[in-house]
Amino acid sequence: MSGSEFYQLFSYREYRPNYALHLLLFVVTFLTVAIAGVQWILKDPYELSNLHLGLPYALSILFIIASHEFGHYFAAKRHGVVTTLPFFIPFPPIPFVLNFGTLGAIIRIKSVVPNKKALFDIGVAGPISGFIATLLVLIYGFLNLPDVEYLYQIHPEYRFLPTLPKGDLTFGDTLLFLIFKKFFSLINPDAFIPPMNEIYHYPYLCAGWFGLLVTAMNLIPIGQLDGGHIIFAMFGENHKYIARGFFYSLIVLGLFGIFEQNIGWPGWLVWALVLYFVVKIEHPPVGTFGVLDNKRKIIGWITIAIFILSISPVPITIK
Repeated sequence: MSGSEFYQLFSYREYRPNYALHLLLFVVTFLTVAIAGVQWILKDPYELSNLHLGLPYALSILFIIASHEFGHYFAAKRHGVVTTLPFFIPFPPIPFVLNFGTLGAIIRIKSVVPNKKALFDIGVAGPISGFIATLLVLIYGFLNLPDVEYLYQIHPEYRFLPTLPKGDLTFGDTLLFLIFKKFFSLINPDAFIPPMNEIYHYPYLCAGWFGLLVTAMNLIPIGQLDGGHIIFAMFGENHKYIARGFFYSLIVLGLFGIFEQNIGWPGWLVWALVLYFVVKIEHPPVGTFGVLDNKRKIIGWITIAIFILSISPVPITIK
């Protein structure tokens, strides 16, 4: 989970980062993400000779997450807002649990955000930076796809089947992922583009897909998510109607996912509960914040387009 906490009740005149803590969390997260990368290609992550196999996935994931959080960080610095360095969040490998190796990263704002422009710039910089990093990872992944023999090495049993089986785990398509698959199949008609139930065996595609998921979840226009900050800065008090609509939509999609996975995803219900109890639905009042200029409004609409390109109503299906 990636995001920023923008509002504090107290303003800190002096902030001294705990570099040791930030470094420790990064190193631990690097290890858990590398282990997850090895697990995605069905190798034993506790065999030290296999650990390097998780590096393409780990480096890609951390590049995307770091780009997102440092986007927030440098935008805050530009406006003179005191902020922490990113806290990376490791997620230890747990058997039988869908595990990407991390829950993302967060930064903490330690002073008051001075105006609407600063709020918008800090909120928008993370998703845009993370999205650009995700695009780079996906482009590299699609340009360097191995042939089908790579998949046969992971699943030797597939070699003798007339068609690839559907599998028990499937990642949901997004508009951007569909565009990429169509575009790169036109560029190289002979390339083997894996189906969505095998994407996770391909580290760059898996990391890129994860980057789109993280971007979309953070751009949901609710509360103090990045999307909530952006919508609040763009639409002021009217943001609450947008936030409520999306919140109830998440509940509906989550309930549908319990009974029919082709329509919804139970994870949306969990995310809705987290938003309700932790992030809150409506953006908190922050006083008089001024008006955004046209350039920022255009960037805001571009960010909304990024959300549409990145979101999947059914991101994960497990049978």
